[in-house]
Parts: sequence; structure tokens; C-alpha cells
Amino acid sequence: MAPLFDRPIPVDTGRTPSAPRRFARFAAACLIALAALFAGLSAAAADPAGDALAELASDKFPEIEKGVTALAASGDPNAAAILQAMSENRLMVQPADKSLFIKTADGAFVDAKTGQKVAEAPFGLKPVRLNNRVRRALEASMGALTLLSPDPAQRLSAADAVFKSRDQSAAGAVDAALAKETDPGIKSALESAKAAIVLTSANADAAARKAAIDLIAARGDQDAIALLQEASAKVPPADKADFDAALTSIKDRLAIAEVFQNVWYGISLGSVLLLAAIGLAITFGVMGIINMAHGEMVMIGAYTTFVVQQIAQAYAPGLMEWSLPIAIPAAFIVTGLVGVLIERTVIRYLYGRPLETLLATWGVSLILQQAVRSLFGPTNRQVDAPSYMSGAFDFHGISVTYGRMWIILFSFAVFLALIGMLKATPFGLKMRAVTQNRKMAASVGIRTPWIDTLAFALGSGIAGVAGVALSQIDNVSPNLGQGYIVDSFMVVVFGGVGNLWGTLVSALTLGIANKLLEPYAGAVLGKILILVLLILFIQKRPRGLFALKGRAVEA
Repeated sequence: MAPLFDRPIPVDTGRTPSAPRRFARFAAACLIALAALFAGLSAAAADPAGDALAELASDKFPEIEKGVTALAASGDPNAAAILQAMSENRLMVQPADKSLFIKTADGAFVDAKTGQKVAEAPFGLKPVRLNNRVRRALEASMGALTLLSPDPAQRLSAADAVFKSRDQSAAGAVDAALAKETDPGIKSALESAKAAIVLTSANADAAARKAAIDLIAARGDQDAIALLQEASAKVPPADKADFDAALTSIKDRLAIAEVFQNVWYGISLGSVLLLAAIGLAITFGVMGIINMAHGEMVMIGAYTTFVVQQIAQAYAPGLMEWSLPIAIPAAFIVTGLVGVLIERTVIRYLYGRPLETLLATWGVSLILQQAVRSLFGPTNRQVDAPSYMSGAFDFHGISVTYGRMWIILFSFAVFLALIGMLKATPFGLKMRAVTQNRKMAASVGIRTPWIDTLAFALGSGIAGVAGVALSQIDNVSPNLGQGYIVDSFMVVVFGGVGNLWGTLVSALTLGIANKLLEPYAGAVLGKILILVLLILFIQKRPRGLFALKGRAVEA
């Protein structure tokens, strides 16, 4: 037998692994298997969308609210559809196994988790429970989900929703939306939303809070005041100086804006008074009669607008957008003919008898009101506003409605057209001659009775045009004109009888003064104060602001 040390040493050829190497490979395989097992278990455990849906199926409102926030943050592609269905009470839960289904518009059901349509409607479904806190959470979460929507209107609405909710979980979505947003208006709304989140956050640093305060102060509206007051209550007293300064700045600006807003309302009211009074200024100035039926001319113009819209709706729906422009000449013609009828049958026999004229025209006004009640009924009639007169916009803190803006422009256009007619036409020259000296005008061949008739028709026609405008801001009813007849006489007397420029200045002055007094004295007391001041003014200047000049007038 060979000695032990003389035996050859075995060599590993690679075909048969040694024991240590086999053990190492086995251990590595076990580790890989365990890692895969733990990864699968972790993935199964970390299912944020599934956990959120389970919370939505709960019977407890705090868990449902938590599930709404968790689902929005999960990144699940169906999150927006689920939350939208929940806000519309279309997210249903099956009490037996807590599974969730979305009810579609056609009555079918879709599995909320998989998004697959269910063949048969599940039994015993109930809507997911909602309360005010859950609804607020829904609004905030849906706002965060639509911040990156391709629709600009949805992005703006989402930014406003986040601003109102101050949802801290939406901070990341707001930052992502800000990085991609190119629209200046939407970007400003997103910056306000981010500032709201910063101000209501407990972990915001002083520099970020100061920048957010400055941004919200620049916004300068009532929402900004509410946000700053809410955030100020959560900081120590030593840190409230910036909040107080911002609140003071906003309130000062809003006070100034309120004054200009009231001035704008006054101009709007003045334009309405101008339309209602300018026709009366013509008849009162030329003919010297007190026409108590002038308000009914305004009412007839409003009902003419209603009839035009009814005809357009029945026979030419495509003309509905143009019904108001069509109603303007129609109202002028209808009320002008009514004016001719009143002048030729009643007023022509009462010239020079002002008291009898006042009583007669008051009786005519009652007859016209009852005639309209018999034809159209005593209830209010609706006159639709075209699209170009709907809505409003903000101009440096002043809210401007398109309807009021168009009425102001229309009033000035009517005024300028009337001035042009009086200055540049033979009829205007004759009417001014009769106004200044009736006897002299008659002696040179002017047929003053026909001038009276045409002037009354013109004043009535302009009152009808005023009714077209008033149909957009007041109730179209048989009593429409009664609310403007006294104000119209006030405007005419204050401005100067028969002077159109005086009527313009008087209408705007009374309108602005009325609106500036309303916040302090109220609507009724403010009008009484205006009337008292007007009476005192007439005691000093009986002929008004701009008295007519002429031999007859001066005599």
C-alpha cells in the first residue's frame, strides 16, 4: 500500500461541484426565493387603491373621508371616475362583501376596482354614505385630480376647489400643475391654491408664509380675507403682524372699490332713468303737459319685446339671439302709434289746462294697465336675455355685468341719436322753435298741432324703447311703468324742462347720489332724502339746472 502522502490529490474538473460550492449555490437560491416571496407579499400588502376602496365601503364617515383622500393620492387610473360617481350618488356598495360598483347612465354596473362591466346587477346595493365633511373631501380630492386636465376650464375649477378646501394632500399635485401650466389666469389660480395650502400648514417656514401672505393680499377679495383670518388664528400672537397688515390693506382697497362699485351702479341706474325720462322731457318741454301715462308707454314697450320673442320662438328660433335688436324698432313704432292715438283723442282738447291733462292721462294709464292685464294676464312675463347680455366680468375689483353695460351704451346711443335728430333735421328745428316760442313758430307757418302730435309720438316711442331695455332688468308686468313715472318727473324737473343735456346730467346725478346714499341710509330713506334735497333745490332754481332760453320761456 502506498504511503498516504504519496497519493495523488483529487482535481476539480468542473463536472462535479464540491460540497462548499453546492451549499453556496443552494443558499443563494433560497435567498432569491425568499426575496421574491417577500416582494410579492409587500406588493400584496401595499395596495393603496384597494385599501382606499375598502374604506369607502365602510359604514363610518371618518373612514369614508379617509378613503376619499387615500384614493385620490393612490394614483389609480379609475380614481377620478370613482370619486365623480360617488359625488353623484352613483357609487354603490354591496353590504355582504363590501364590494363597490359604479352605476352608469344607462343603468348598468361597473366593478369599481377592475373597471369591468358586470353582467348582472348585484343584489342589495346601497349608495356609499355621504355627509358634509365627506363632500368637502370629495371636492378637494376631485380638484387635485383634475389639476392636470387638458380642459382649461376644468383646471381652473380644480385650482379654485383646492384654494377653498386648503387640502394639504394636494400640494404635490399643485406643484406639478404649476410646473406645466402656461395659461396666466390658471397659473395665478394655482399660485393662490398653493399659498392657501402654505398658510394653513403647520410646518410652513416663515419665508414661505410671508410670500404666501403677500400673494393672497394681492388677490384682495373676500376669499382672501377669510383665508387670512383663518390662517391668522393658527399662528402665535408674535407672528400675526404680517396677517394684520395684509388684512388692513385688503379692507382699505375693498372700501375704495365699493365706492367705485356704487358709482357704477349709480351710472347704471342713471342710464335707466335717462331712458325712462328722455321721452317725457320732450313732451313736457314741447307741449307743457303732465303725461301720467308715460310709464305705461314703457310698459307697452316691454310687452312688445315679449311678443317679439314669442313670435321668434314659435316661427323663427334662429332669430332668438336677435330678438332684442328686432324689438327696438317694433317697440318704437307700437308705442309711437299709441301716443298718436292718445294725443289726437284726449290731449289735444286739453292744452293749457294742466290739471285736467294730469287727471285725463292718469285715467288713460289705468285703462292701458287693465287692457294689458286682459290680454296678457296679471302675472309677470319672462323676457330672455341673449347670450351677449349674460354673465359678468371683474374690472379692478368692480363687478360689471354685460346686461347693465349694454343698457348704459344703449342709453347714450339713444340720447346721441335724439340730439342729432333735433339738430340736423327739419322736424328737430321746428320742434325746437315750438319749444322756445310757440306763437312765433305758428306765425312763420309751422303747423304747431302736428308738431305736438309728432313730438308726443316721439316721446312715447322713446319710452317704448326704454321698455325694451327695462325688460332685461325688471319684471315685465302691468305695473312696470309705475315704478319709473315719479323718478322720470324728478329727472326732468331737476335737469330743466325741455333741456335734453339737463336730463342727461340730472339722470346720472340722481342715480349716483341714490346709490351712494343707499349703504348708509337704506334704499327707501335714501330716495326720501334725494326727494327732499330736490325740493330744496327747486326752491332756489325753479327752472332746474339748465333752463331753456327763449322769449316765451323768459316771459
